[in-house]
Amino acid sequence: MSTTTTALPSSSAATARTRAANEPAYQAFLILRAAFTVAPILFGLDKFAGVLVDWEKYLAPWINNIIPGSATDAMYLVGVIEVVAGLVVAVRPRYGAPLVAAWLAGIIINLLTLSGYYDIALRDFGLLLGALALARLAVTFDRR
Repeated sequence: MSTTTTALPSSSAATARTRAANEPAYQAFLILRAAFTVAPILFGLDKFAGVLVDWEKYLAPWINNIIPGSATDAMYLVGVIEVVAGLVVAVRPRYGAPLVAAWLAGIIINLLTLSGYYDIALRDFGLLLGALALARLAVTFDRR
């Protein structure tokens, strides 16, 4: 009876992958990549479903006045942008993370000009910092 063996990767390649998987910075990269993939996609999809919240209440009137259409139309556009941003993070975090950070900066500006949502603006500032951390980690771990 004959047995077949499959070629194993070279020990140095396997060691490098194991080392990277065990490295705290790489683990942080994976956690942030997952978070900034899933969250924007889910929040973007909810702009259409409206399960989590009435998103239109977070749109500053001055922004609603300068965009065409209604606040509902604006939220649909926001939803599309968020889904796309999440997908870019999934595929190329090196480019998607700064995109999400810029998007969060826009959300923060909107919320700071809309009285009563400063706590959410502060939370989004923390998310922006997380997206920037992902962008920095992606320089090392997303080298495609």
